[in-house]
Amino acid sequence: MKVSFPYMGTTVVYKKLLELLGHEVIMPPKPSQRTINLGVKYSPEFACFPLKVIMGSYMEAVEKGTEVIVTSGGHGPCRAGFYERVHSRILEEEDYNVEFIVFDSMFRDYKKFLQNVLRIKGDSSWYKVGKSLMLVYDMIKKLDVLEKEVQKTRAYEFKKGETTRAWEKIQNLFDRAYTKKAMEEAFEDGKELLSQIKQVPIAENKKVKIGIVGEIYVVMEASINMKLEEVLGSLGVEVERSQYLTQWINYNALPKFMNHSHETEILSKGERYIPIEIGGHAKQTVGHIVDFSERGFDGVVHLMPFGCLPELVSQSIVPKITADLGIPVLTLSIDEQTGTTNNLTRIEAFLDLIKGKRVRKIS
Repeated sequence: MKVSFPYMGTTVVYKKLLELLGHEVIMPPKPSQRTINLGVKYSPEFACFPLKVIMGSYMEAVEKGTEVIVTSGGHGPCRAGFYERVHSRILEEEDYNVEFIVFDSMFRDYKKFLQNVLRIKGDSSWYKVGKSLMLVYDMIKKLDVLEKEVQKTRAYEFKKGETTRAWEKIQNLFDRAYTKKAMEEAFEDGKELLSQIKQVPIAENKKVKIGIVGEIYVVMEASINMKLEEVLGSLGVEVERSQYLTQWINYNALPKFMNHSHETEILSKGERYIPIEIGGHAKQTVGHIVDFSERGFDGVVHLMPFGCLPELVSQSIVPKITADLGIPVLTLSIDEQTGTTNNLTRIEAFLDLIKGKRVRKIS
């Protein structure tokens, strides 16, 4: 069957898994202004921004011939759990013929999860399914390691844009790898590409490190967050996101009694400020701000999609965290009206504040 999925982050990994299981993958176009315009036109006005972008992305994917969309679900106060219902109804009303396969947590509804696995499995043997899952998981871990290195290297590159071009080449290397050996070769070639990038020497005490927190979609998808990682890197800043696929998989794939993942540690750090589950990634947001502060980061950028209720709650708590821990936090609201120039000015002012704070500490 012709399968597609939401465009988010390193999409090559989703494509790889579906290809290994024998499906014809229709790559959704990278979100553009047309994608956003489509989503805004057909989505409820006060829906959160990710719902609108994904809506436009689905429409473009169906226009390219997609028959089935594979996506994740959700539960709790966050409206992400209703995305599929809203999207499928809008697509049906606009005569877009497509089927949804929605993966919720296996611990929430094991039978439904198994039904979805069987549908995706198709004619593949269970051995092939297991082998494909392990290969793609290995691929995700390797890509996350390289991406973290990219976010460090970009800050000190001698020739601007060289690291970003190297990262695109690395993703293409992994896209062409279909065996464990080829995956290992892609990883080594990726490390070699990054090591060859000429860097400007910077004293350790002059390096600036910024963490990025917020709702998972706007944190991980560069095309709708103004390419924030690239922008900060071009300004000489090391960046680390709160969300990486490896962490998300480790947290969601293990039962609670044996789940000791990094995400669990972050949630415990957020308990002090949000003691109950309010959905989305609100508790992770405050937990990561605490974590970045403990690890000596200079500041945090908080990305909040317009209309995201959990992130509105975490935004209201940010001043308290800043007062307690002394770490500067800049909140940027992201929606279809977001102006890149305006936010760039705010980011530059934020970095000036951080550097000024550091100078006063030294003096």
